[in-house]
Amino acid sequence: MAQKSDGMNYAPQGKPRPVVKPGEFVFAASHLEHGHIYGQCNGLTEAGAELKWVYDVDPKKVEAFRAKFPAVQVARSFDEILGDPAVKLVAAAAVPSERGALGCRVMRAGKDYFTDKTPFTEMAQLDAAKRVVKETGRKYMVYFSERLHVESAMHATDLVRGGAVGRVLQVLGLGPHRLGTGRPGWFWKRAQYGGILCDLGSHQFEQFLTFAGATDATVLHAAVANHANPDHPEFEDFGEASLLGNNGATNYVRVDWFTPPGLGTWGDGRMIILGEKGFIELRKYVDIGHEATGDHVYLVDDRGEHHFNVAGQIGFRFFGELILDCLNRTEKAMTQAHAFKAAELCLLAQAAAKKLSGPAR
Repeated sequence: MAQKSDGMNYAPQGKPRPVVKPGEFVFAASHLEHGHIYGQCNGLTEAGAELKWVYDVDPKKVEAFRAKFPAVQVARSFDEILGDPAVKLVAAAAVPSERGALGCRVMRAGKDYFTDKTPFTEMAQLDAAKRVVKETGRKYMVYFSERLHVESAMHATDLVRGGAVGRVLQVLGLGPHRLGTGRPGWFWKRAQYGGILCDLGSHQFEQFLTFAGATDATVLHAAVANHANPDHPEFEDFGEASLLGNNGATNYVRVDWFTPPGLGTWGDGRMIILGEKGFIELRKYVDIGHEATGDHVYLVDDRGEHHFNVAGQIGFRFFGELILDCLNRTEKAMTQAHAFKAAELCLLAQAAAKKLSGPAR
């Protein structure tokens, strides 16, 4: 499966769990620069949303998308989507540096916006989106797939909120990825992809806020490097950061592009959540040396050691909650403040990052 070998095409599929009747929630897909758009649309359609339109300037991307969603109509322009009063939300995976302006355009057209991560590459883009959200009352939601579209991470969300490990003291997040081949030109350009802490780190900072229950954080340390890609001098293949939450919890993240060919999936994503009464370890995509399956949750508490394989058991409730939030103007799936704070932290960490020098070549 492509999603096992290449994180860019990671697009989980779950059991359909509609929260609306057919035609009750119509959305469109556009700007198909990243394969995450397939995961975004899978999640929404499984929750009952109707995918009406697709648009991209590249007809090959549109053709590939229609192979996955054959009932979708091809829009002649993006304006055709924005002008359709039936469309309530636009899902998009544009070039990262273009996501902020695109979202503002969508919201000003009276529709909610659901973008791939990272949502911004510069603080000015975040500031603009905040102003437009305030002006329009529309939503600027983000596909933080490494929690929202991973059953083990969603189960951990429930465990932590249920007090399974008590007050969370520290969250350790590891987000390795496989570089693979066929990356688009923007992928290598700092101004367009935003840097590794801004890009891959966005997943990790969102999870820290969620698991720690923090609403803000300070960047204590950040560093980036290009260790192995001298042909692409603007690219960063390694990043790390340490944060202090406003509730005293701490966070360490490491993200990189060094998944070796021998691993059966695109990255051995792991997370350890340390609490006063125990700890949780997530082995999201593989349990190396034991099982090729993912979604393993390990919990150690006063009663003993527990292992749960939750694949196919939890589902992806975020998408149904997002649909209902859009219809009811609520914030059950994710608050706007949370989405924007995660985005702000990745921008702050990236801006503070020290550039590590690689070995002499």
